[in-house]
Amino acid sequence: MAPRSGTMRLACMFSSILLFGAAGLLLFIGLQDPTELTPQQVPGIKFNIRPQQPHDDFPPGGSQDGDLKAPTERGTRDLSSLTPQPGSPGQLVPDQPAPHLKTGPRPRLQQRRRRLLIKKMPAAAAVPANSSASAPVRPGARALDGRGVSLQQRQRERKHLMREACAKYRASGGRRAVTPRHVSRIFVEDRHRVLYCEVPKAGCSNWKRVLMVLAGLAASAADIQHNTVHYGGALRRLDTFDRQGILHRLGTYTKMLFVREPFERLVSAFRDKFEHPNSYYHPVFGKAILARYRANASREALRTGSGVRFPEFVQYLLDERRPVGMDIHWDHVSRLCSPCLIDYDFVGKFESMEDDANFFLSLIRAPRNLTFPRFKDRHSQEARTTARIARQYFAQLSAPQRQRTYDFYYMDYLMFNYSKPFADLY
Repeated sequence: MAPRSGTMRLACMFSSILLFGAAGLLLFIGLQDPTELTPQQVPGIKFNIRPQQPHDDFPPGGSQDGDLKAPTERGTRDLSSLTPQPGSPGQLVPDQPAPHLKTGPRPRLQQRRRRLLIKKMPAAAAVPANSSASAPVRPGARALDGRGVSLQQRQRERKHLMREACAKYRASGGRRAVTPRHVSRIFVEDRHRVLYCEVPKAGCSNWKRVLMVLAGLAASAADIQHNTVHYGGALRRLDTFDRQGILHRLGTYTKMLFVREPFERLVSAFRDKFEHPNSYYHPVFGKAILARYRANASREALRTGSGVRFPEFVQYLLDERRPVGMDIHWDHVSRLCSPCLIDYDFVGKFESMEDDANFFLSLIRAPRNLTFPRFKDRHSQEARTTARIARQYFAQLSAPQRQRTYDFYYMDYLMFNYSKPFADLY
């Protein structure tokens, strides 16, 4: 009996210890601050971070002029955009993957239907003069003269039109979450609190020079060589910062981008990359384009990739099964900078570059002796691509090809209020 009684006492003691332990654990959980059990998030921005893949500024085999291919879905972090400000597009939903290039007739049919729906919607109206969506004037910014007031009104109208176009796009295409790809083209200048989204062939090289001067990395924009701009790595991209750094800059810095008429930008990219020697675009893009779209291409052409013609280049651009991927120099601005997800404070245009750029510099209180460079960055002896030159290139295409190219860039035309370049486009 004695051994059995001792065993029972031990069992009772063990059970009591377990019960006391469980009660203590429940009491601890009940007293714990629930905010410590979930990731902390800044109000208005949801940010779920996962391991980030290393970021390479330049792809292997990149050309010597610092050209980049469009970034792929690097990493798996998900950002959602800032809480929409008054007048901005609707709120975003988190953790939706960015869409990949779709192939096949069904997606193409859906894309055409979506474009037709957008085109049938009424055009956006101009912003009233008393609109509150003013240009981002930082504390202590210089007083505006009559010219400055006019430029500020221009900014109101551009941002209003962009937001209305985005609202139409969302109405037909749904809402998406911001991913690392959406901020991978944004360059950061901390001293003047500027975020610049790079749009190639819209003055991006000179804008990077200006940012380097603002950051104190050079005394003059004219002193900075092209390779230094693109290869030096002096300017950081937004997606290279940690979680807190990205959130802080998206929420407090002045976000700006500069755009260009899409057909002119496309022709400018073609002339730069395919009409001049290029150690990257000829072997990577040129060879693939000639092999797919030129009948009876010579061995020399297939070996070097040189001599691509504009109609062949457009065939590649419009091919849903293109033999080589998209490139940032002719990708849509809506993909490069995601203006429907990121609420840009300043929208400049290449066509009014001098006025817009210098007005922006005055708003951020840049040094008074700093103005936007006027020199041509590459092929300086060659005329800039103008509307007249662009029409000469597009005259080589059939009417259906021009229409499909216009459809390809339709969202850029709509968001940035560019007129149809040909009367027969719809």
